[in-house]
Amino acid sequence: MKRLSLSSLALGTLLAFGLAAPATAQQQGSIASYVVSIGGINVSNIDIRLGLEGSDYQLDVVADVAGLAQVVAQGSGAVNSGGAITATGLQSNRFFLETRTANERFALQTAYSGGNASVGDVTPPLSDNPDRVPVDASHRSGVNDPLAAFILRGEALDGTLCNRTLRIYTGIERFDMPLNFVETTTATSTRTAYQGPVVLCAMRYVPISGHFETSEITAYLRDSKRMLVWYMPLRDSGFFIPYRVLMGSSFGDISMVLVGLN
Repeated sequence: MKRLSLSSLALGTLLAFGLAAPATAQQQGSIASYVVSIGGINVSNIDIRLGLEGSDYQLDVVADVAGLAQVVAQGSGAVNSGGAITATGLQSNRFFLETRTANERFALQTAYSGGNASVGDVTPPLSDNPDRVPVDASHRSGVNDPLAAFILRGEALDGTLCNRTLRIYTGIERFDMPLNFVETTTATSTRTAYQGPVVLCAMRYVPISGHFETSEITAYLRDSKRMLVWYMPLRDSGFFIPYRVLMGSSFGDISMVLVGLN
């Protein structure tokens, strides 16, 4: 795997796969749709399906390269997260990620039990590299997968939603995403699938292990001062999901916005 791929996985999971929504029993099998754009150009479409059975959940995410990005690249990805619905959100028992291009396939599978994760099963296997920060057993304790971690559960749509740190282990990388309250505002765009109150949280990326020490992408994410997520209520379910995600980059703003909710 190339040197920048591990941090790319962290960012890609967050922006392209890490934003899905649980729902009430009446919404079982519902689909949420997002569009990812870079510098105002659409580059990916994302569809999310939820299944609920008792206290268990399953999330399936499919993404495809879209728009002008198809001129220079073709690819797709799929992510699956399954586990338990808890009082504070979702707790993963299993996580699977696969990406495909015309010439390559990458797959990652990780198991979780009580917040403790196994070493990820990676295809193709990672090559030994002394520049990679080792993942200790302690780093795999008290963690969640990068899909389930972004589903918030709370009493109200207010600043308390942002006062938390997401402790994430992908199976390769361990990192934290501290959230901090910025403001409560209103989404008004009719081009999106939701108009109404939202809470804006600022995010930070804190690498802990599994990344390359000299990775420029890891350094960029770590030093970024402009990573934002707007949360919206999922009807009256008690869950809160990302309405929009925004991150500044040298290529222009990377944005992900909800465009469909059934």
